[in-house]
Amino acid sequence: MFVFDTTYLLFILPCVVISLICQVRVKTAFSKYGQIPNARGMTGAQAAEYVLRHNGVTGVRIEHVAGNLTDHYDPRTNVIRLSDAVYNVSSVAAIGVAAHEAGHAVQTAMNYLPNKLRSAILPAARFGSAFSWILIAAGFLFAYRVPNSFGQYLLYGGIILFAASVLFTVITLPVEFDASRRALKCIRETKLLPDEQYKGCKSVLTAAAMTYVASALTAIMQLLRLLLLANRKR
Repeated sequence: MFVFDTTYLLFILPCVVISLICQVRVKTAFSKYGQIPNARGMTGAQAAEYVLRHNGVTGVRIEHVAGNLTDHYDPRTNVIRLSDAVYNVSSVAAIGVAAHEAGHAVQTAMNYLPNKLRSAILPAARFGSAFSWILIAAGFLFAYRVPNSFGQYLLYGGIILFAASVLFTVITLPVEFDASRRALKCIRETKLLPDEQYKGCKSVLTAAAMTYVASALTAIMQLLRLLLLANRKR
């Protein structure tokens, strides 16, 4: 009854559709501007260095990582990893993505508060993501078979753990938006790219940001759905 409950159609399915649309927009924007050479002939790796240098940040390594759109910044090792389509590529999209990842490194260097909060709750979010559904499934099983049983405690315990991962997803939003803001500010203030190519970078980063919005919305709606189902079992 839990798996096929109609609340899935009401709460989750619309979010899945929105997420798919956002993913398509990212791939479309990256594909479009990934084929346009930037005016400076600068590679993604060089762009990341440029943003770091502009913000006075040193000691950050920039490495290549295999894959497509696998770009990320690792705060544990202070390393920016750029994918095949970004690291040694001089496209408009590569500039935008690399500058965004450099923006995360700048956040770490400047002790950006939401970034610190996200790092603080990361262990709880990982634990909640790994074990919440085990408790929730067990809780629903026990609660369905024996009303007002120990299953209720398992169920709400699992929901609390899941809420930690939801909180992490929500806090990720200002972190991602701020990294893009820092990247675009650097590009515009230093006139790294002409206006038309700046708009291209902005389009790529805006599309990417919306995927995080969709993820946060999905997580919130899932949490609300679980609370509704748990209340029904009561």
